[in-house]
Amino acid sequence: MELLYLLLSIISSSLTSLALSLLLPFRLIIRRFFPTLFSDNYSPTLYEGDVWHERRRPVRHSFHYNVRYALFDLDRASQLRSPSSNYLSADAARKIAGTFGLVQLLTIPASVGYEQNPLSVYYCYDFEGTESKLKKCIAQVTNTPWGEQVTFVFNPSSDVVAKALHVSPFMDMLGNWNIKATVPGNDLSVVISVQHPHFGDHFCAILKAKRVDSSVASDHMLYFWLMPHKVAIWIYWHALKLWWKGVPFVQHPRYANTGYREEASSRDQLLKCGMARNFKTNGGCSRDSGNLAGDHQFSWTDAKWPWS
Repeated sequence: MELLYLLLSIISSSLTSLALSLLLPFRLIIRRFFPTLFSDNYSPTLYEGDVWHERRRPVRHSFHYNVRYALFDLDRASQLRSPSSNYLSADAARKIAGTFGLVQLLTIPASVGYEQNPLSVYYCYDFEGTESKLKKCIAQVTNTPWGEQVTFVFNPSSDVVAKALHVSPFMDMLGNWNIKATVPGNDLSVVISVQHPHFGDHFCAILKAKRVDSSVASDHMLYFWLMPHKVAIWIYWHALKLWWKGVPFVQHPRYANTGYREEASSRDQLLKCGMARNFKTNGGCSRDSGNLAGDHQFSWTDAKWPWS
């Protein structure tokens, strides 16, 4: 049944994207001659780079693909404030992160009716005297093809977070995410590794990108055309390769363990407690030990059609 749902979802998204792609030249012509109809005083910062994945166990498998991202100032990006948007507002991000300054969002914008973002990152800044410095990040992780999301806060310099989402049907829910992110500038990077109790440090995903001159990519509809689709194709293609290599298929935990989200939160609390012990000589774990590891504040979004 899930394969049928997946097929229906792919057909539906493909037909929608095909129709909107055929209309795209007309939109570009209208924009050229009637620019006020599409006027927007704000333009995001554009990045282009590579995503690299490496799986070391139980089999070795790696790949990389080119990717394009946009970095939005959430206080100015009106195009991200639609009622159907899954993105946090700047005020919501500041409330979650406990900051008071600039909030930037790194994401792949939707293209011709389709959106695919395995990871979006919110960069939350705060003031130190007269300087604005990156204090916290918020990760928004989405799984394919279910469209579920988990949002959590992390320390950009380095943080360890209990795995809280069934991201891949070829990985179980055990283990932790080790995550860090650099301050977006002329270049940026995000590194996530998976630490598993049986396989060790067995998986790593790295995004590295460089800032693109806005004059080179003046039309964002063309710049991001089919970018989400390319990401989805890479995900499905390499899932097929993993299956061909004999990597065991792992059923979504919601079918066998409806409390898997609560268990992830509990494991994260134990993880913070263990990190706190590294700084205490008495071996205890006090209520404020979370201050050493940070409060990740997990928040989940349920699956979309046709999985809901």
